[in-house]
Amino acid sequence: MKVIFMGTPDFAVPSLEAIVSAGHEVVGVVTQPDRARNRGVVSYCPVKSKAIELGLKVFQYEKIRLEGKDELRALGADVMVTCAYGQILDEELLSLAPFGVLNVHASLLPKYRGSSPIQWAVINGEKVTGITVMKTALGVDTGDIMLQKEVAILPDETAGELFDRLAVKGGEAIVEALALAESGNARFTPQDESQATWFPMFTKDSGKIDFSKSAEELVNFIRGTNPWPSAFCRLDGKLFKIWKARKLGADEPSTRRYYAVGETATFFGKLCVACGKGEFLVLLEVQLEGGKRMTAEEFMRGHNDLNGVMLANE
Repeated sequence: MKVIFMGTPDFAVPSLEAIVSAGHEVVGVVTQPDRARNRGVVSYCPVKSKAIELGLKVFQYEKIRLEGKDELRALGADVMVTCAYGQILDEELLSLAPFGVLNVHASLLPKYRGSSPIQWAVINGEKVTGITVMKTALGVDTGDIMLQKEVAILPDETAGELFDRLAVKGGEAIVEALALAESGNARFTPQDESQATWFPMFTKDSGKIDFSKSAEELVNFIRGTNPWPSAFCRLDGKLFKIWKARKLGADEPSTRRYYAVGETATFFGKLCVACGKGEFLVLLEVQLEGGKRMTAEEFMRGHNDLNGVMLANE
């Protein structure tokens, strides 16, 4: 099939590669415009870099609904595929190709509509997530479902690790979806709106820790914000990132002294933080502003008095 591929970040790269490897003709790759990143240096997004490597023609539009329709229509594509592209398509774009637009989404829709489904699934303690290939409609992630692939979330898996696995699964799913479309065997199922959930986009502030939550909720939050924006609070006024943690077991020694929520405690060589439900979070990997990421044990060796220190979330 002749395919227009639309995507921007790392997550979309395996889907583009899989489509090319499956023998489809990618007649154009559409990405977000180049942006200034570190120190004002303009760099290509991952999908553009991969497209250039594969020798594919790249198109970039500030507002595709105003700029790109005639140029893309002239490519004569059979189908358009979107994967974390970053712009909303209008009705004319959705009907530009005979097979319409197929979207690769990193959740089992209708759950986790929105732009950060992987992070939210981990934060919410889900055991299973997956990939949905749907026919894109005007609403956000509301289109009819073509196929889904389940993926188990591993117990200690971070959002970044799950991201990588789902990106590969997305490539497998879109190739299967294109084969079904090409053979005429594609079937679409409307989403059950009563089961729909929507979660907002992550920002830098999304990593702010609320120690009033239970230890299990905090462990999932730390996993879900790793690697970005990372879970953070403030220690003596400095940014303090928590990269890995676990719940203090009921059978592990502690102390009878009362600790306020957010107060640190050192129990038998462990750096802990009091949290909701009278529980404690055991910190395993941390990073103080200006320093490197290290184990909590290493951090404690350089900071002697960590018992009874309040960690601020402001």
